[in-house]
Amino acid sequence: MPVWSGFLTPVLEVLADGATWRKRELHEAVADHVGLTAEQRAEALASGQSRFDNRIGWTLSGLFRAQLVDKPARATFTITDTGRALLAQHPDGITEKTLKAIPAYQDYVPVVRSTSKSEPGQASTAAQDESEADPLEQIESGVTRLHSEVATDLLTRLRGQHPDFLEQSVLDVLVAMGYGGTEGKATRIGGSGDGGVDGVIDQDPLGLERIYVQAKRYAADNTVGRPEIQAFVGALHGVGAARGVFITTSSFTSGAREYAQNIGTRIILIDGGRLASLMIRYGVAVQTRQTFTVVEVDEDYFE
Repeated sequence: MPVWSGFLTPVLEVLADGATWRKRELHEAVADHVGLTAEQRAEALASGQSRFDNRIGWTLSGLFRAQLVDKPARATFTITDTGRALLAQHPDGITEKTLKAIPAYQDYVPVVRSTSKSEPGQASTAAQDESEADPLEQIESGVTRLHSEVATDLLTRLRGQHPDFLEQSVLDVLVAMGYGGTEGKATRIGGSGDGGVDGVIDQDPLGLERIYVQAKRYAADNTVGRPEIQAFVGALHGVGAARGVFITTSSFTSGAREYAQNIGTRIILIDGGRLASLMIRYGVAVQTRQTFTVVEVDEDYFE
């Protein structure tokens, strides 16, 4: 899929028919124009927003700032005479560099001055390179990278703790997810003689239904196989339970997953990657370092 600046020319080419396009129809027409596949159109950002919708949105924003397109009414677009002339002047395509050279764009977008000192005559790397992703994608990509590093660190730390620590941690995650009834009740029962069950947690406010938990602190290369899941199912039957959660800091073999899916007892398998993801999502063993607020113009305000 083209980066956001790769949609500059296609958007103007679609608008070159002189019609006033509604936003949704324009996005679809541009996607057709560049030949996006069904898979590309289905791609989503971490926020759930369509990737191609997001990129075309940034493209239209840039074109509007450069006065190459106009908005006759809310969520509608049409090409300007300036936009038509620029399209004719650049038969090989319009780039972000082309856009930034337009006086109207320069007047609209404030210059960001770096606080760091550069060598004389040396431009910043950010100024030299064209952005390959729009700002929102850059933010989400950065957050994803940071979360990936945090997830790796979480698993490393969990594997280095006593098994009791992991057992309590997984119960903390389940409580943070909303289990445990109105009192957030979860009990760790691991230890010798636990019968293969490490913890129990209420599923409903009155504690009528309970979920039993097994936690295995394994190294990354020590996978959980079918025998361990069978043993857990046996432990559940021993306490008269019909559902359970098996959590590990490693991963499950295909045989273990297939067995869990095909038995009558409801077993949820959570591997190390998903456990770390849940800890981050529900704020267990992590703290918020910084919060960013992304804003956009409220079109209703100007109506």
